[in-house]
Formats: sequence, C-alpha cells, structure tokens
Amino acid sequence: MPTGPEIILTLKVLVTAVTVLFAASLWAIATGRRKLHGRINTVFFVLTLTTVLGFELLIRLGTDITSQFSDEAKRALTIHLYFAVPSALLLPVQLYTGVTHRRSFHIAVGTLFLILWTGTFVTGLFFLPHGG
Repeated sequence: MPTGPEIILTLKVLVTAVTVLFAASLWAIATGRRKLHGRINTVFFVLTLTTVLGFELLIRLGTDITSQFSDEAKRALTIHLYFAVPSALLLPVQLYTGVTHRRSFHIAVGTLFLILWTGTFVTGLFFLPHGG
C-alpha cells in the first residue's frame, strides 16, 4: 500500500500532466481548432476523473495520507481541496455543455473552472508536502 507522501507526489505529477493537456486545449480553441479542443478536453476529463476516483479508492481502502503530515500540511491539503473538489464537480458540466454546443454557458462555466483549476494546480503543486 502506498504511503501518504507517495500518493501526494503521484497526484502532483498527474495534476501537472493534465494541466499540460488543459493548456493544449486552450491553445486549440484559441487557434480555432474546435474538434481538437473537444478531443483534448475529453481526455482531460477521463484522466482527471480517473485520478479523483483512484484517490478516493485509496482513501476508502484505509490509506491515511495525512498521518505523517504536520498541522500546516493538513491545512494546505484542505485549502487544495477547496479548489479541487469544485473543479471536479464542474468537469461533467463542462463536458456536457461543450458536447451539446451550449457555447455561452460553456464559456461562463469554463471561466470559473479556469479559476478553480489554477487554484488546484498552484496549491497542489507548490503547497502540498510530499516528503516523509
């Protein structure tokens, strides 16, 4: 069973990887490549959902990722989750509004998602501890 710090380090790698996909998706739409934007976002959705469900499964199997963390590190994780959970909840809305071509709503929710994902990325990558 992986340790808490190993899980956090893995999550940092995954958040970085999907953020690269997200940036590629924004580049695709900015350059008028709607179909590519949609395909990248679908991959982003699947990878992010897999990460969230995998993380949840590890927690349910009894891995206490915070047992080795200081109080400060636990607070950092809580702040990270304030960004990550709403981001994850917006993903199905983003996918649905994109697939159904509800452009105005998709852009509005996308703006909120961008803000939340930025918080997820910054807090996940720079504030969560991954050392033992």
